[in-house]
Amino acid sequence: MTETDVPAAIETMAKQARAASYRLSQLSTAEKNAILLAMAAEVRASTPEIMASNILDLVAGEAKGLTKAMLDRLRLDEKRIEAIAAGIDQVATLPDPTGQVIDQWTRPNGMRLEQVRVPIGTIGIIYESRPNVTSDAAVLCFKTGNATILRGGSEAIHSNRAIAAALQKGGESAGLPEHAIQLIPFTDRASVTALCQMDKWLDLIIPRGGKGLIEAVVSQARMPVIKHYDGIVHTYVDAAADLDMAVSLAVDAKTQKPGVCNATETLLVHTAVAETFLPLAAAAFREKGVELRGCERTRAIIDAVPATEEDWSTEYLDLILSVKVVDSLQDAVEHINTYSSHHTECIVTADQAAAETFLAACDSACVFHNVSTRLADGEEFGFGAEIGISTDKLHARGPMGLRELTSYQYRVRGEGQMKAGN
Repeated sequence: MTETDVPAAIETMAKQARAASYRLSQLSTAEKNAILLAMAAEVRASTPEIMASNILDLVAGEAKGLTKAMLDRLRLDEKRIEAIAAGIDQVATLPDPTGQVIDQWTRPNGMRLEQVRVPIGTIGIIYESRPNVTSDAAVLCFKTGNATILRGGSEAIHSNRAIAAALQKGGESAGLPEHAIQLIPFTDRASVTALCQMDKWLDLIIPRGGKGLIEAVVSQARMPVIKHYDGIVHTYVDAAADLDMAVSLAVDAKTQKPGVCNATETLLVHTAVAETFLPLAAAAFREKGVELRGCERTRAIIDAVPATEEDWSTEYLDLILSVKVVDSLQDAVEHINTYSSHHTECIVTADQAAAETFLAACDSACVFHNVSTRLADGEEFGFGAEIGISTDKLHARGPMGLRELTSYQYRVRGEGQMKAGN
């Protein structure tokens, strides 16, 4: 497809999405849930086709030299496809926020007002690597009455097409409006630029991926953007930490699934416990195959690769961990606020006052006390599936579930009230 053809194709899709959004807003919750169940059934029925498509992506990914962690994010098997289908089933069971009355009141003139949750309208999702995002994004937006245009990365194009086809086929059998869920079928970089220019038709863009992708979208978008920046996540082991707990939490936060945004990338350790804690932690990390990159004070206690300035601001998405010894809680907070992507931070401590200071001082979407950072997740928060974890402050922050995919309108009722005076 030529550079001239791409904007025209994207504009056609955007116009179709706008038209679909008006039809979606009129579906009842029961109708939407029936469509979701039909989508899940078709994903299960299409498992062989989805797996065959995924093999094409994996072969191409290996040829491109993708890391093991990246290939793992890309890989689909029967268990993961069933998880995608089960996720759709789960969304069908979640409360529908659209139509919820947020507030209501009556003015002295008898005018009655309601503030009511409504769909945002049309949403563009730009993402990389993980084909399950195709389903997660589509069904969450659909449940909240939003039409969606999906633009996945080239590394997962075959998988994304197969999943989107299953969603569309299953949904249409139960009444899914035409063009409610659209996947951009080509991977030209010009498609991102074109999508960012469709402010006449798109209300919002949500980019999910590496820093380069997100910064490109932010710099080009003419409509609001909710950013899901990389996860430069910290775990801080305080002077008053239970060290056994600290080892367990740090190892889980780094190794349970290293290729995700809520995995810890930097471990900060108070100097008062460093000589006891670091050897224990290092042994546990090495059993999991983690490469440690330490500051000079860390390397005086354990064997580690020298950490560079770049390490403190790197999202490894791999079995690599940077480690720094700090002199105080305040030093830990200052390091976090300097290098963090404002995603998730954890303090391990038995000192409640220290914990409260940390929670208030860290400028991140999620701040934890004695909880693995891997639990920064919409499902773990009780939201069901999530569209991502926003590192913005407006209008959504942290795990984005159904409620964050709505806006609101004022519905005003009366009996002929008019503006008084001239």
